[in-house]
Amino acid sequence: MNVATFDPAAPGPSAPLLSLTAAALSHLRRQIGTHAGLRIGVKRAGCSGYMYEIAVAETPGVNEEALHFDGLTVFIDAAAAPLLRGTEVDYVQSGLNASIRFRNPNASAECGCGESFAVS
Repeated sequence: MNVATFDPAAPGPSAPLLSLTAAALSHLRRQIGTHAGLRIGVKRAGCSGYMYEIAVAETPGVNEEALHFDGLTVFIDAAAAPLLRGTEVDYVQSGLNASIRFRNPNASAECGCGESFAVS
């Protein structure tokens, strides 16, 4: 017999792969324009296990899915998809500081500086 745990807050297979807030979409459009897209991935690094990677990209790479957000294309590698599923990308300003923030429901822990995350 097998026992499974159901977590209603966990992103299921029908959860959107990624979402962008209006602030993030506006900021990214200003930064990269409409002729290029954005590649978002993860790599093993940082003090918690995984680190987000962001790069400007014009065409999808091998095994990448293209997501379209009101004129902005985001490319996600298939290997990163399970770690990113359900993630919201936001642009946050606080005083003189501003940054891109990832709200990842798959992250079980984040490092103190917010640069890396762990999954369980």
